[in-house]
Amino acid sequence: MDVLPAFPPSGIEQWLGLAAAVLGALLLVFLPFELWQRHRAGTLNRKAVLEMLASASVTVPAVLMGGVVLGFITALWGGAAALSPWSIPTTPWTALACGLLVDLLYYWDHRCAHQFRPYWAVSHSVHHSSHQFDQTTALRVSFVDGFLSPWFYLPAVFVGFNPVLVAACFGLILAWQQWIHTETVGRLRWFDGWLNTPSNHRVHHGVQVQYIDKNYGAVLMIWDRLFGTFAREEEPVRYGLTQAIDSSNPWTIHTLEIGRWWRDVRAARSGPELWGALVSMRKSAGQTKGAA
Repeated sequence: MDVLPAFPPSGIEQWLGLAAAVLGALLLVFLPFELWQRHRAGTLNRKAVLEMLASASVTVPAVLMGGVVLGFITALWGGAAALSPWSIPTTPWTALACGLLVDLLYYWDHRCAHQFRPYWAVSHSVHHSSHQFDQTTALRVSFVDGFLSPWFYLPAVFVGFNPVLVAACFGLILAWQQWIHTETVGRLRWFDGWLNTPSNHRVHHGVQVQYIDKNYGAVLMIWDRLFGTFAREEEPVRYGLTQAIDSSNPWTIHTLEIGRWWRDVRAARSGPELWGALVSMRKSAGQTKGAA
């Protein structure tokens, strides 16, 4: 996992990379089962297939921009490491500490993506725009996220963790996100209280009032519990945006929220209104759940 050539990966980082690959590969396990279940239920229709294809198509610009994103992260985190006054050796214990820190930083990255309108409009709304919840939803991530999200993890590099270790921990928690995008796994009792599970992530994608602004965590739910954003799945979840996109066109998926944001900015009639339209989610009709 040679993300940053100036910082060669250790065996620990290679094992983290392998674990991420295994988690990501669960797509090949859950997706066929989801398709089979929908076929049996008679819901694997043209609209459902188009929605899945729309979600998968979002990966195309992400792949095309992959080299540019990688170069950006290399420069950003490499520069941060050069400014750090010390470096922390990579051991099993420091890798655990780095993983916990990256998990915490992900919580704030994700929360900001929902509550800061520019981040939501140009990037994260893409992920939440589907009214379906399956393995292809996990693929529905804007390439723009690759230029916004890395900034939140600079503290982990500044404190001295090897940038490759930070990248490996980040890759692992992103890979964890793959398997939790499914309705084929029900509630998991104790695990739902402390880990990000399919049940907890269904809540996060829901549009009901009680699910608004909940469950931002990556792997651990302790941050949501600590900061008051944890909620259990109580009733069947309805997915998507509060003002649905209702389109499987990839261009619409990427740009509709930007258009809504721009219209709110143009409609502002005062300085405070303009500032609110620029940064606040309160006036966004298309936001997910009204506000991870």
